[in-house]
Amino acid sequence: MHVTTTPPPSTAPADDPLRALEAASDLLKALASPVRLGIVRELSEGGKYVHELVAALGVSQPLVSQHLRVLRNSRIATTRRQAREIQYGLTDDHIAHIVLDAIRHAQE
Repeated sequence: MHVTTTPPPSTAPADDPLRALEAASDLLKALASPVRLGIVRELSEGGKYVHELVAALGVSQPLVSQHLRVLRNSRIATTRRQAREIQYGLTDDHIAHIVLDAIRHAQE
């Protein structure tokens, strides 16, 4: 007996134009904060610890931590444990390009 099966529908955003637009919208919403843009700008230079982000941005540690949580939940930022501290980085360089281009554009 021969059973024909059809492959499951793909859930990749590229396969569905509306899904791709929704994913892009979610990404931009996650970036829609001056503090989060600043964090991404700082992380574009390499991994950083929370205290480094606090010093660079001039905002409180709890505020940086709240925004890092948003970036992690949106899969924009990643974590790596280094001894007793957690180092934050970017998931990929595409996000850094988007943010740095947006900052440059706003300064024109």
